[in-house]
Amino acid sequence: MTVQIIGTYATALCLLIGSGFIIVGVIGLLKFNDPMTRLHAPTKVGTIGIGMLLLASICHSFVLGDASVHELLIMAFLFVTAPISANFIAKVNIHRGACETPPSPPRDDTWSTLDTPNADLQMESDAQK
Repeated sequence: MTVQIIGTYATALCLLIGSGFIIVGVIGLLKFNDPMTRLHAPTKVGTIGIGMLLLASICHSFVLGDASVHELLIMAFLFVTAPISANFIAKVNIHRGACETPPSPPRDDTWSTLDTPNADLQMESDAQK
């Protein structure tokens, strides 16, 4: 097998994997009822799907003998911006009350602060003895 044939197979494999992920994302977008679950399908699956399609484009350009860096820049931009935009959309849904409010975490006064509960301090001092 030549490098060109292996590159063609790699390109086809990346196209199939990327298309499969995108189809799963589209089906999830159409089937889910809640805005938050609808948001989950295309952002999580679509990022991987588009990444695989861009990887297929990179493989194809190397098979043809052209080096292209544009796809890497698009991938980097996509992987940085997609989670941030999904987070913003989720926050808007929570603040508008368009979705069910998540339950409060246990020990709500310390879960996202630097305050340490007294019971944890006592356990640490007992462990040091």
